[in-house]
Amino acid sequence: MWYDANVVLLQSTLVNLLLALSLQIPLRSGVFSFVGIGSYGVGAYTTAIGIARYGHGALPAIAEGMLAAGAVGLALALLLQRLSGLYMAMASIAYVGILTVLAQNGGTLTGGAEGLYGVVADLGMTEIVGIVVIVVALAALSERGRLKRRIEAVRDDPELASAMGINVRRVRFASTVAASMVGALAGGINAVLLTSVSPADFGFHLSILALTMIVVGGAQSWLGALVGAVIFTWLPIALQSVGDGKTIVYGALVTVVAVVAPTGLVGLGIATQRSLRSRLRNGATAPPSPAREVPPASVESGRL
Repeated sequence: MWYDANVVLLQSTLVNLLLALSLQIPLRSGVFSFVGIGSYGVGAYTTAIGIARYGHGALPAIAEGMLAAGAVGLALALLLQRLSGLYMAMASIAYVGILTVLAQNGGTLTGGAEGLYGVVADLGMTEIVGIVVIVVALAALSERGRLKRRIEAVRDDPELASAMGINVRRVRFASTVAASMVGALAGGINAVLLTSVSPADFGFHLSILALTMIVVGGAQSWLGALVGAVIFTWLPIALQSVGDGKTIVYGALVTVVAVVAPTGLVGLGIATQRSLRSRLRNGATAPPSPAREVPPASVESGRL
């Protein structure tokens, strides 16, 4: 059966979707931050320690990881509130690097460089799908109505948004904490699925993966994160016969999309759909051209 043969890939797709959302959520409010990637490690280790060391169930351990990552995310938001753009990105990447070093040197608590094993707990596909659906539904709600307009105003023009009475600081803090919790959720689920966690499971390569998924899929919608997650989870399987050449394919794909569709594949699809609708609407409402009246032939012109 197709499902049984590809259940691991389906699970990886859902985890990658959460990972991409952890980058997309703050990016929508104008915060270029990889805090969610670092929180992936916080969630993975907190979940693993809760299960392997204290015998907690999968869902309670994952919830503990999300709370821990949310607290760290709030502290980082307070600490880095004066940074923006590339400076924020570099500071958050440093946060990922610091967590990696702490995990490698955590002794018996984190398992050191080898990591923790025996993270065995019940977490079925039904629970994973339910969790991801809830997260996606909340992300979709933030892309509608008044909340969407507030987030876009904070991203596009913070000074104008502040003048309109929008608390820019609160919106950005909320997006950072939400990204931290979503990243921790992805890490916790992955730790349970792999039954282990190690420093090699997160780090700079995850930042590149999440950014690539967002660039190709689209950064302004949860649907873009889903498209990117599907592509970069299943594409390596399709390119197994290419070997090392898949790196070239990845680079070419990202370059083409960045040039042809700067807003990602989802943005390109939306723009194309709007263009087609506009053409159809203009074609349907355009008034018919008046028929040319043929003047009656006169006797003189006919010279009959």
